[in-house]
Amino acid sequence: MKEIFHRTSVRKYLDQKVEKEKIELLLKAGMAAPSAGNQQPWEFYVVENKELLEKLSKTSPYAGCVKQAPLGIVACYKKECRMPEYAQIDMSACVENILLEADSLGLGAVWLGIAPLKERMEAVREVLHIPDDLEVFAIISCGYPETTRPQQDRFDTNRIHYM
Repeated sequence: MKEIFHRTSVRKYLDQKVEKEKIELLLKAGMAAPSAGNQQPWEFYVVENKELLEKLSKTSPYAGCVKQAPLGIVACYKKECRMPEYAQIDMSACVENILLEADSLGLGAVWLGIAPLKERMEAVREVLHIPDDLEVFAIISCGYPETTRPQQDRFDTNRIHYM
């Protein structure tokens, strides 16, 4: 799968709307992720409204790129699920799938961590009026990349231990 070795974090986007079909493919990829006990705790808020994107950009010191993005996906998880202690792990797999699918579709995206910091989680909840039965996990800023760059080679044999 070439996207694993091609994907980079993209924070600058062209002023071009992401097509609904591609948004749906991103969400399908997220929902195809493995989850503990197949609990599938995810729910998503798809944000294209510029005013809301600007507000989301202020929910974390690292979310500034959302302001000029054509698309923000807020990934949330259900508080009440079969194995809540694994929900954030499930969401990590989900978000990674979305990032890889974005790359495969010619889009650029970046994972903006919100959880587990309660003040950031609450800030996003307030902006989007997310109900109390959900927890905010991450914002995925997404769009057509303004520029591209090669992925860093992070392979390090010193971190591999054969037994």
